[in-house]
Amino acid sequence: MKTLIIIPAYNEEKCIKKVVDNVMEVNNNVDVLVVNDGSKDDTLIEAKKTKAKVLNLPFNLGIGGAVQAGYLYAYKNNYDVAIQLDGDGQHNPKYIEEMVNIIKENKAEMVIGSRFIEETGYNQTFARMFGIRIIRVIMKIFTGKKIFDPTSGYRAVNKRIIKKFSENYPYDYPEPDTNMRLLKEKVQIMEIPVEMHNRETGKSSITPLKSIYYMIKVTLAMLICVIEKRKG
Repeated sequence: MKTLIIIPAYNEEKCIKKVVDNVMEVNNNVDVLVVNDGSKDDTLIEAKKTKAKVLNLPFNLGIGGAVQAGYLYAYKNNYDVAIQLDGDGQHNPKYIEEMVNIIKENKAEMVIGSRFIEETGYNQTFARMFGIRIIRVIMKIFTGKKIFDPTSGYRAVNKRIIKKFSENYPYDYPEPDTNMRLLKEKVQIMEIPVEMHNRETGKSSITPLKSIYYMIKVTLAMLICVIEKRKG
């Protein structure tokens, strides 16, 4: 199946080349697209040293805009599968083949790489883990489905979902919102256990204060989704 790996990158000059090279070393039958999201460092230069296709955004759109640009590219170029993969080295590319096979065999329209189905060595702060549990409970209450890792950005989708995401995708913190919407639409979602690495370079942009903002915004977005579906 024609597969595109979408790697959004903002100021990832220290690891973007390694991330792309690791993907291509493990998976030689996929295309890789680095979406440089208006980086202020040499991310663009480092990405161009690889065999990846590079989409250079003129200014920073944020994670949602960068990822949607990748989905739009996938839709315009008729890809069967698109897989999001972080540019900071956290996502292990060895699971890509399994994800593609699940889509290929029509077992699911979306596959999520989950840190929490099985016990792993991945470290998460108490605040973030608490937030993830709350999101998990809200999804379970309103959809009847349990997503172990609703904030995971390691996701594979089929052609139909590529089209949906190319047309409409949340601006920031998009994973819980899109998971909720797809579950409400009865889209088949499957999780597989994955081992993720801790960030190799730099630091996360999500501070404790932003974690609170994240929880409020995500909760409201999911509740709005429920209200919209009931009105529909």
